[in-house]
Amino acid sequence: MFRKIVGVTLLVAFIAMSTSGIMMMVIEKPSFTLQMHPVHKIFGLIMILAVIAHLSFNYRVLLGYMKVRSVSVYTGAAVVVLVLLYGVALNNQVPMEIAIPMDKLAAQAEGHD
Repeated sequence: MFRKIVGVTLLVAFIAMSTSGIMMMVIEKPSFTLQMHPVHKIFGLIMILAVIAHLSFNYRVLLGYMKVRSVSVYTGAAVVVLVLLYGVALNNQVPMEIAIPMDKLAAQAEGHD
């Protein structure tokens, strides 16, 4: 029963994360991104918990997949792309004179004044 709940939770979290993420990409307005942020953030946390549970149920199968050379190469390439994109994002800082007022406005909009 718990496996079924984890599976359904993972599905709903994936739908929430993907649809909110796509909407934020299509509607490129900071105000809309702030509006969708709570949904994206909360379901991101739910998805993390569901993925951890899913991985704990299926880790042996996943380890078996990794024994296939093409899967290992693909996984390695995906990890390299992820690390490179994080590097690009972390080195593309918003200037402080823009970031500080933006962060203050975002906190105010989310009710964290």
